[in-house]
Amino acid sequence: MKRWRADPTEENLWGVVLAYAGVKFKTYSGLPFSYEIKKGRNGEYTRELWIDRREKSKSLAWSSIVLALGNIKGEVVERPKALGDIRGVTYIYGMFYRFGLIDVPDEVKEKMGCTKDRKK
Repeated sequence: MKRWRADPTEENLWGVVLAYAGVKFKTYSGLPFSYEIKKGRNGEYTRELWIDRREKSKSLAWSSIVLALGNIKGEVVERPKALGDIRGVTYIYGMFYRFGLIDVPDEVKEKMGCTKDRKK
């Protein structure tokens, strides 16, 4: 996150996303999830996150995360759809909050299991 804060580029955000793979997050409604990133044939990570929320994993494209990042307006983001009509935005919302990229309303913080204030 230090690198991202000093130089907020797409590549530095990708480093944050890689670092948080396997970490538990919560959605807007408090449902737990995590994600993993697989390596391709060339040995490099694919730009696709595999959300592990249910028995069958869903994929989340890196382009969706970048799109949501561009839609952050203001400090407090009321709900996931405020980041855009993007596939998987409920997961992106939880990730952005955990990364400290957005803040959420106090009642949502309780659902997401974090009542402490986040610094942007």
